[in-house]
Amino acid sequence: MGPRPILPPPVMPNTSTTNNQWSKKKGQNKFATFDEKKAVSKKKLSKKGGTQSFAQFDEFGLETTRIRTRKVSNKNKQQEYVPPQAQTVIDHAVLTSDHITIKELSEKIGKTGVEIIKKLFLLGIIKTINDNIDFDTADLVASELGVTLELNKAETSEEKLIALHDQEVEDDASQLVPRPPIVTIMGHVDHGKTSILDYIRKANVVSGEAGGITQHIGAYSISINGSPITFLDTPGHEAFTAMRARGANVTDIVIIVVAADDGIMPQTVEAINHAKAANVSIIIAVNKIDKAGADPDRVLTQLTEYGLVPEDWGGNIPVVKVSAKTGEGISSLLDTILISSELMELMANPDRAAKGTIVEAKLDKGKGPMATVLVQNGTLNIADFVVTGSVVGKIRAMQDDKGRPVSKATPSMAVSILGLQEVPDAGDQLMVVSDEKLMKQVADERISKQKAQREGSARISLEDVSKIIAEGKLKALNLIIKADVQGSVEALKESLNKLSNEEVKVSVVHAVAGAINESDVMLADTTGAIIIGFNVRPDSNAKALAEKNNIDIKLYRIIYDAIDDIESAIKGMLAPKFREQYLGKAEVRAVFKISGVGTIGGCMVKDGKIVRNANVRVIRDNIIISETSISSLKRLKDDVKEVATGFECGIGLENFNDLNEGDLIESFHIIKE
Repeated sequence: MGPRPILPPPVMPNTSTTNNQWSKKKGQNKFATFDEKKAVSKKKLSKKGGTQSFAQFDEFGLETTRIRTRKVSNKNKQQEYVPPQAQTVIDHAVLTSDHITIKELSEKIGKTGVEIIKKLFLLGIIKTINDNIDFDTADLVASELGVTLELNKAETSEEKLIALHDQEVEDDASQLVPRPPIVTIMGHVDHGKTSILDYIRKANVVSGEAGGITQHIGAYSISINGSPITFLDTPGHEAFTAMRARGANVTDIVIIVVAADDGIMPQTVEAINHAKAANVSIIIAVNKIDKAGADPDRVLTQLTEYGLVPEDWGGNIPVVKVSAKTGEGISSLLDTILISSELMELMANPDRAAKGTIVEAKLDKGKGPMATVLVQNGTLNIADFVVTGSVVGKIRAMQDDKGRPVSKATPSMAVSILGLQEVPDAGDQLMVVSDEKLMKQVADERISKQKAQREGSARISLEDVSKIIAEGKLKALNLIIKADVQGSVEALKESLNKLSNEEVKVSVVHAVAGAINESDVMLADTTGAIIIGFNVRPDSNAKALAEKNNIDIKLYRIIYDAIDDIESAIKGMLAPKFREQYLGKAEVRAVFKISGVGTIGGCMVKDGKIVRNANVRVIRDNIIISETSISSLKRLKDDVKEVATGFECGIGLENFNDLNEGDLIESFHIIKE
């Protein structure tokens, strides 16, 4: 056959006119061929950054091959691959905070998180990518990876506020003026605290020197021969300690009231220890000297047992004998307060931004958040921007302790203020700020700091003591001792004090017989102490507060166990082997004596659950009277393995039949760690 003739490419008929007549408003040609639809589809794809194709034809015009390629945008074309050798090497970085997460450090120094975690592991520190490390640790790791770190902290809003209220910088001696003393009265129940306050108030009203006195705002002032005294009306040492727990050392002088016919009682001892911990001046008021059987000299003897030596015996503690009933000695007590304040040389600068403490706070239905502020320095004015804790506001109105509107409050003056956005906590420090912007910044920083502390902070526990001592950070171990009898208290106190050595001093800040209460937990919170309980239990309020504030409470039945634990902790040898797991508690509502069986307690489970195979202890008036196990546990007539909260049950105890109504049966497990 001859050569194949060269034919022109086939000519397709023009169907555009026809097709347009059948086309819809949207979409493509209804009668288009498959190839045309395919071409349109590829065109659309190419616009969206998909694929694009190119056809190759032979000499007769017939398509032979089709090449498909991915469309590359101009943006991607401009990006070029940079080899690792050409990347910038970081040899110096600047940190603006004392703490940094490993992820942030990785970004700062240009190293992977795996490299940093590996270096930390070689140093004996196990961390994850989101954990925080301090600057010293970060600097050590970075130097191992060839990067030097520099700490350049920016001034925070809190630091600006502190600089604004820095007394050493701003207060000049020529600007200081005397301020009235702030006095708190504490003591045992029924020893006459309220009676003394009432007599002072009534006597002052009769004299007409300062007008009527009210106690609605928690603090009030009186005037003695032209010299004012501010009394802080608190419910007792618990509120006093609660305020100190927030850093509010408001009181200058503490008056401890002791009844002459009763002597020093447990709450008196607590008041003495709390006043000592606050490092404030103490005045002893021996009340009820007019009562039959009063023996003031016995009180003086008892004071020496707690390290308080009266002035009459050559010491430095003023002792005033008074009678709140007849008024005898009250004027001498007030004079003693004035003399003590003169010796203390209490001064303040009224010509500066005010700083004070929240005494009381509440939410009024008509007025909104209200707070009582005791001004400590400077002058508080209407329209001042203030911050207290994480609460901010602008003062709209103020009232003094007589209920009169005032425009300013000077040092040692108590006023009720309006204008805060929320109700603050009692004991929070109030500071005037220069402007609204700084006020909001300080509040935001404090909220963030509180959140971080809640997430990562915890109080010291006995298990941590050995680690902290090994690091050289702990120089004193503070303890609070509570026991069932005073003899056990003295024995524990004496034994534990002997454990002090050259490196660590054991300090017993409070030791008294009785159950562990809220006051003990608050004192432990402020002094960083560990509570040691011997044959006693914490009450429900104290237990809840301790869990909330992460206060370590150690409970013992054998005195040598407590001594051994503290000694082991100090020597850095403490290795906990067993741990008590609390299960639940039941109250004995009725007692049934069954012949041949023994005593059965009809109980109501108060919280948690009572488990049949668990250990139990019997508690009467917060004192442990027996530790045993359950011999029988019934619900109605059936034997059960456990009984939950809110249900009644019958409990029989192994080798114990001395159950009384009101006793508590506590269920627990001993877990090996």
